[in-house]
Amino acid sequence: MNTMRYRTRLGRWLPGSLLLLALGCSTAAPPAQEPAPAPAPAAQPVAESAAPAMAGIDTIRAGKFDNGKMWTFEYPPLEYFAEAYGFQPDAAWFEKARLSALRIQGCSASFVSPNGLVATNHHCARGSVTEVSQPGENLLDNGFYAPTLDEERSASQRADQLIEIMDVTAEVQAALEGKTGAALTAAMDSVEEALTARIAEQKGGEEAGIVVQLIELWNGAKYSAYVFRRYNDVRLVAAPELQLGFFGGDSDNFTYPRYALDFSFYRIYDENGEPLKTDNYFKWSTEGVKAGDAIFVIGNPGGSSRLQTVAQLKWRAAYWEKAILDLFRSRANILQDFYNQNPELGEEMGIRNQIFGLRNTEKLFDGRWKGLHNPEYMARRMDTERQFRAALESAPELAAKYGGLIDQMAEIQKQRMQYGPDFGAFLAFGSPNWDAAALSRANLAFRYMTASQGGAPAEALEQLRENFLRIGGQPASLQKEMLAARLRQFEQHLGADSEIGRQILQGRSPEEAADAILAHSVLADSARAADALTTGALTMEDPAVQVVAAINDRMSSYQAAFQQFGQQEAGIANQLGRARFDVYSTTIPPDATFSLRIADGVVRNYEYNGTIAPIYTTFYGLYDHYYSYGPGTEWDLPARWLSPPSSFELSTPLNFVGTSDTIGGNSGSPVINKDLEIVGLVFDGNVEGLPGDYIYDPQVNRSIAVDVRGVLEALDDIYDADRLVLELTTGRLVPTEAEADAATAGR
Repeated sequence: MNTMRYRTRLGRWLPGSLLLLALGCSTAAPPAQEPAPAPAPAAQPVAESAAPAMAGIDTIRAGKFDNGKMWTFEYPPLEYFAEAYGFQPDAAWFEKARLSALRIQGCSASFVSPNGLVATNHHCARGSVTEVSQPGENLLDNGFYAPTLDEERSASQRADQLIEIMDVTAEVQAALEGKTGAALTAAMDSVEEALTARIAEQKGGEEAGIVVQLIELWNGAKYSAYVFRRYNDVRLVAAPELQLGFFGGDSDNFTYPRYALDFSFYRIYDENGEPLKTDNYFKWSTEGVKAGDAIFVIGNPGGSSRLQTVAQLKWRAAYWEKAILDLFRSRANILQDFYNQNPELGEEMGIRNQIFGLRNTEKLFDGRWKGLHNPEYMARRMDTERQFRAALESAPELAAKYGGLIDQMAEIQKQRMQYGPDFGAFLAFGSPNWDAAALSRANLAFRYMTASQGGAPAEALEQLRENFLRIGGQPASLQKEMLAARLRQFEQHLGADSEIGRQILQGRSPEEAADAILAHSVLADSARAADALTTGALTMEDPAVQVVAAINDRMSSYQAAFQQFGQQEAGIANQLGRARFDVYSTTIPPDATFSLRIADGVVRNYEYNGTIAPIYTTFYGLYDHYYSYGPGTEWDLPARWLSPPSSFELSTPLNFVGTSDTIGGNSGSPVINKDLEIVGLVFDGNVEGLPGDYIYDPQVNRSIAVDVRGVLEALDDIYDADRLVLELTTGRLVPTEAEADAATAGR
């Protein structure tokens, strides 16, 4: 049965899953007007003003929307929308919005024509652009446009459409009742597997393209089964040059004003290989936006932790964010140096896209880490927790049921702090993405030999063997730097004079130790490694295996402790989620879970760097940046952009900002108006919004979107994509080259 599993549950945030989530998309943005945490069960909308500046930490109070505005479709804030915007959409409006939205791999997207045309970001389609490139082509740099349907290229992308939402809270909570720790985890896994399989079967199963996902809301106060229709025939239609899609590069990432043409188009085809016909799509706006307009982002925010306790945030401030930041930064620097020295090989290995993702996430975690050390933000979170405690204590039945939970969570974090150095040293250890290939093989080889000596089942040994052989080759210079980076982590977090430091480094620098290990280990080469494993020549004396042996006891102890902490956290978080729901009900939205949300806001400027950011930028600014920074920089322009036709209107809006609450995973999300017209595509958030993982500040947080007017202007006058312009503006599909020529001649 084709089921999909994803829950954001405390204690299940392993480094690997976190890194995968973080790499999904840019975006980290905020909101503008809504109900916030109130100390009483019936929380009512209040003024939007947040806490006073820094008059004194003790005087700072929680902001009205500190918990954000990522509303779910099953619990929409209708009264709030009516109060804030004079607009109360009906069930048909929400259904149209839901069915017009899509979720693709790591990003969001939407139908924008009745012919299956799908819009998303350029950076969400980079992998597809590289994938569909044919020998001799460089579509990532040169861009892609299919003049006819026949030239649209099949990609391995897939798209999920949310067709139904089912409340399964009673069934799930009944299965979890009275369970804690490992038993709670096992019960959740069991009920999730059974529930999603049963519903998928009822709805038609895999043959009907049905995928079912269990969505946990408010850390378990509510559970929904999301029924998706999955589309697998997805073809690339158009994508601009990388230089336009990523204009300004890493320097401009998470900043505004921006001038990026971060869009791309796919088309979904039906089971007969024809463009999918649909009545559910967002019409392309010709008017765009203006200051003060109400906007709604329909997308899939990847994950947030606004319901975490203050103690959990203090753990993150002390270790979590900084360790992950250092990991990304070090590996990005290594890959960048390797790419600079070996550009052709780097292109073959797809390193450029890896670097983009790493730099994006490096900047993200840097902003989060700084936000966790922002006294005002932490004071606001403390006030939120104070109000929550007061609400529980004021109601005897709630105090009896939930009293002490916050303190229990704090005790877990106190114990976790003791393992902070271990977390930094062993973060993502053994993963081929983060370690030298030799060390990844050594990790599996050590486990294989240990398991074999312990009489492990043949199936377990075979799985270890297959994983070992699956690790590919790694250029020698890259492998050395990756190994040295891991040894530096040991040195930095555990100390060169620690027992592990002495065993591995032996008085040498990390670089010297890496050289020696790789020079004498058969695991440095994939062919030699496979032969050694097959013939039995591989032993525990191999230098790379010795590294794993040196750290094994301490790493195993750390992993066992963190597993226990995670299980304990999951149970407490589940109870705290129910407590919050009992106090605030749906006036506070749940944390993001990479599931469909609607985030309202307004088009609004903000103060930054001693001045005021405009609500939108234009192509004038794009050219100003090109001429100011010059060719060969991150603000360079492709040749076709240097001599635009006279009809190209430079004053056309290109990017704009709004207060909608977005975060990673929202990339590609349609920004729509009250009339269900698409006015933009979210592609980023400003640097002020990077703490948005745990607090939403509508005063400074902004989501950044590509303006549909800019997309249309570029398609029409720069790319000469007439059939796309016709389809976006009229809904008409031009299927053949002859009809495309006729359409062009008639314009």
